Amino acid sequence: MDVDLGRRRPILLTGMPRSGTTWVGGILTASGEVGYINEPFNLSVSPGSLRVPADHWYAYVTAETEDRYLPVLTRVLEFEYPLVRELRRCRSRTDVHHTLKWWRDFVRSRGRRPLVKEPHAVFSAEWFAKRLGSDVVVMVREPLAVVSSWKRLEWSFDFDNLLEQPLLMRDWLGPFEAEMTAALSPDRDLVDRVALLWRVIYSVVADERFPAVRLVRHEDLSRDPVPGYAQLYEALGLSFTDAVAQTVEASSSSDNPAETRVESPHETQIDSKANLENWRHRLTEDEIARIRAVTEETAALYYPELVWA
Repeated sequence: MDVDLGRRRPILLTGMPRSGTTWVGGILTASGEVGYINEPFNLSVSPGSLRVPADHWYAYVTAETEDRYLPVLTRVLEFEYPLVRELRRCRSRTDVHHTLKWWRDFVRSRGRRPLVKEPHAVFSAEWFAKRLGSDVVVMVREPLAVVSSWKRLEWSFDFDNLLEQPLLMRDWLGPFEAEMTAALSPDRDLVDRVALLWRVIYSVVADERFPAVRLVRHEDLSRDPVPGYAQLYEALGLSFTDAVAQTVEASSSSDNPAETRVESPHETQIDSKANLENWRHRLTEDEIARIRAVTEETAALYYPELVWA
């Protein structure tokens, strides 16, 4: 039996880290009609952060593996928060502040439509759609922008997280096994690895077996934010009010900084149009060429107009 949340049809907002899920999640929350659930598949386990029992980044949930995830996710979708347990994990005032904030947010969200902002659930989108009845929104962003952002933050990726999931390899990632194994070599840097991760994720999303989703290009929202968000709101059955439009304008205004601070990468008040060009001063010509070689074929499915210089 599928999980029944009545009229509160969940929304899964996914894609890839640095594809814009935090920005979009914040704008959707501005409706007052959804409650925000932040990255339950993220392996970081700071006190106050609710996590499902995942062992790998991009944990793959199917009917065969759901027993370990479904009980936790069901409680999370009902905005049940284990306050006592999380307070016991706190080791500092910052931990306590973080925990109480999330508890208050969950309490206020009860009765609202759950919004799960989780880029690491992209391979589990079909399960979210079928088992939880979720609307699925997938964010995509040009590979040069994504890789440059990971480079700036000095993030990389260990492909053992994918290779060690046999069902994920069986169902989706078998064609990439050799490339992912090669990417484990110390000769490959984060640019090589993140470019390959981009290709793997968005090749799966483009596969005809992937479930029907609402695909949103980060660049379209950045260039014309208010109409873009109005369309997304309509697709999800949310009310796009004047107050929401003002929130969109404030988040994307040219008065905002051109890029986030490295120490605060999840800030969402940014000059959205200026942000489109930030990759140009972050990547070398060699890096651009390497990203293009890995991602161009897949990128053309989403960005036929993409210019690589």
